[in-house]
Amino acid sequence: MVASNNVNDRVKKHRAALRAASLRPIQIWVPDTRQPGFAEEARRQCAAVAAADAGDQELQDVMDAALLDLDDDECDA
Repeated sequence: MVASNNVNDRVKKHRAALRAASLRPIQIWVPDTRQPGFAEEARRQCAAVAAADAGDQELQDVMDAALLDLDDDECDA
């Protein structure tokens, strides 16, 4: 029980320090990548996005222009 109190005290101090730094805790739910079928669903969604992007020449033009702009910026640095 003593070890548990020690851990709890450290967590409380850590959280207090974070709050003092103007941070606040939040809870984020993310997909469980360990679940059966996750990889297959991720592949399916990626393929759907890739197929949609492949048919959008205007998007490709914007992305190409942005890439060229990034290349130009790196030369200026």
